[in-house]
Amino acid sequence: MNLKVEIDNNSGFCFGVVFAIQMAEGILETEGKLYCLGDIVHNDEEVSRLKAKGLQIIDHDDLKNIHGEKVLIRAHGEPPETYKIALDNHIELVDASCPVVLKLQNRVRQAYNEDEKIMIFGKHGHAEVKGLAGQTNGEAIVIESFDELDKYELPKSLKLFSQTTKSTKKLFGLKAELENRGIEVDFNDTLCRQVSNRDIQLRDFVKLYDKIVFVAGVKSSNGKVLFDVCKEHNVNTYFVSSKDEIQKSWFNENDSIGICGATSTPQWQMEEVKEVLLSL
Repeated sequence: MNLKVEIDNNSGFCFGVVFAIQMAEGILETEGKLYCLGDIVHNDEEVSRLKAKGLQIIDHDDLKNIHGEKVLIRAHGEPPETYKIALDNHIELVDASCPVVLKLQNRVRQAYNEDEKIMIFGKHGHAEVKGLAGQTNGEAIVIESFDELDKYELPKSLKLFSQTTKSTKKLFGLKAELENRGIEVDFNDTLCRQVSNRDIQLRDFVKLYDKIVFVAGVKSSNGKVLFDVCKEHNVNTYFVSSKDEIQKSWFNENDSIGICGATSTPQWQMEEVKEVLLSL
């Protein structure tokens, strides 16, 4: 089809994910085995690659039954309870929590210790959000969508924090909605700049091409946010979680194609997508 294909230079792993994967690979190379609490990254293809090297994914129930082993904490961070279990079970934690997330956890914990009312804008059940809510003994109000506000008797004033990978536009929209309801908001912009800057960069990138192929894991919150940005600025944007999902019918002869991805999308996966597109 003579497609012209380019990969976005700004896409791919954020530094937090790079750090976690480098730590895991270093241990796997020398020891051949490492437990990881939850998927090391929200990308099934990358998780499968590391499993083949000896990475074993466990959940929090598994953690309670493990003793004297080495366990990786991924970039999303963990609540205090996880560290307590590790101490009780003589588990050696390899802590790859992202520094941005750790700083946010500290701010949330400080606010909680000062008896502030806390709201966290984030995805229910997401590992990072669990880690943040854990700093408040589970007392923080977690909001994923604006319509959930009606479920709570909201305080007259609160501190607003956010999962680091949420949409800038939606976070500021939540702040405005709370203020419209007469609530005094102590606003903390806790978004990761590497993610929010990528939002801005993608707006320009996607306008350069006829079609966009966005590559990300289906579990990636950041992937959903950035895909929506791409779709908003180029309606001919397609989401794939693997090269096998690419459909020839999406493209026309001589189309220019831009490939981009989430902060949890490995470079090698975007390269695979490029090879498939060039072979159509």
